[in-house]
Amino acid sequence: MPGKLSAAHVKYEEQCSLCHDRSDRNRQTQLCLDCHKEIAGDLHERRGFHGRFPGIDVSQCRACHAEHLGREADIVKLSHEQFNHENTDYPLRGAHADVVCESCHAAGKRYRDAPRECIGCHRKEEPHEGKLGRDCGSCHDESAWRHISYDHDKTAFPLRDKHAQAPCAACHFGNRYKNTPKECVSCHEPDDVHHGDRGVKCAECHVTSAWKTSKFDHKKETGFALEGVHDRIACNDCHRTGNLKDKLPRECFGCHQAQDAHAARLGKDCGTCHGNEKWKPSSFDHTRDTKWPLVGRHEKVGCHTCHTASVATQKLPTECVSCHRPNDVHAGKLGKKCDECHTPAGWRSSVSFDHDLTSFPLVGLHVAVPCEQCHLTRQYRDVGKECIDCHRKDDVHKGNLGKDCARCHSSNGWKMWEFDHGKETGFALSGAHGKLACEACHLRPPDEVKLKTDCLSCHEKDDVHVGQYGRQCDRCHSTVTWKGARVH
Repeated sequence: MPGKLSAAHVKYEEQCSLCHDRSDRNRQTQLCLDCHKEIAGDLHERRGFHGRFPGIDVSQCRACHAEHLGREADIVKLSHEQFNHENTDYPLRGAHADVVCESCHAAGKRYRDAPRECIGCHRKEEPHEGKLGRDCGSCHDESAWRHISYDHDKTAFPLRDKHAQAPCAACHFGNRYKNTPKECVSCHEPDDVHHGDRGVKCAECHVTSAWKTSKFDHKKETGFALEGVHDRIACNDCHRTGNLKDKLPRECFGCHQAQDAHAARLGKDCGTCHGNEKWKPSSFDHTRDTKWPLVGRHEKVGCHTCHTASVATQKLPTECVSCHRPNDVHAGKLGKKCDECHTPAGWRSSVSFDHDLTSFPLVGLHVAVPCEQCHLTRQYRDVGKECIDCHRKDDVHKGNLGKDCARCHSSNGWKMWEFDHGKETGFALSGAHGKLACEACHLRPPDEVKLKTDCLSCHEKDDVHVGQYGRQCDRCHSTVTWKGARVH
């Protein structure tokens, strides 16, 4: 015997024929496999380290393993540092590649006896209590235990949107996986503001992207389209009892009565003025929507200043005086058409009365005269149209020439006058007559006394003939002088 056998084979040391055939040296490998049946099976099935080892000569065990080297000899000759785990049935991937050998291969046990199932090493980390089986790799990733790659689409409940982000325990609490309920309400009962009144089919209205995002077609289902802010408010803002079967008002006033600053005076159809997006400001256009456009100061007047009662029963007049009677300083004497003089820009501003449209157009210096100089009261109509009505103090004739001052005087200046006595009266003023003051002849107003045109009417005192030659003094006398008479 060339040397002692190793400690593992010491009991076969006296039975050489178990390992050696003197008649056939090549049977040595087969004799080894007769004892090492598990390795023989690996070689036959091409599995395990021996079955997968590249380029191995299956007929020569002694190529790697030598005997007769003493009791302490290492006949396995396995190098931990150079061992390639790829040649085994369990290649090391991910985090397994960094694990020390002793974590899986317990001391005193054969390497082949190391557990091949995940649960063999990860039993303490397995939170499912074995209810999901032993194939941890179907869900967990080798790179890290917490990396889960389970395909829920292979189940009867594929995970979409927010459901894909939910932790497993949110639905499978208590490691309940079998017969997990699929109805929405099973998980979302606390979120159900309808308290079950809409049934258990939450998906008819709600979507998986967000619980508050509804796909319920409110117009199609109820006949009431949700527009603007209405489409963004919560259901229970209107359905306050939570029972969606309760009958709700469809008029704006039904929900917005508390916001109606008009106290229903403008009716209950709030949508006429207010929009669905913003309650304020109002979209009502008084010019467009009514026959009474609001311009100037009217545009800033509050609605209730004019609309003091319900628009359904109150018909507002359109005359200015109906609202501005207290402001009418003319006491109604100028009629109801205030806009003939006043403008909506301001009651006291931009007064544009055209005096030319009256029976007394303003010409000459009358244009520059303040209204109050003639119109002593705000009634205006009580002013006389005769010149003498205003110019009585200026009348040096003291009324003896009548009231029609304009026959002589010009509106461009009181002292600018021109009267053609011959043309106007048929009695031309010639000679000394032209130098006389009007009052010399016109002692009384012409409407009271009509002057005669014969000489004796004025010169009776000068007639030394005592009327013996008649009343036509001009037959002898001239208008230049009374003296120096001659018979023509």
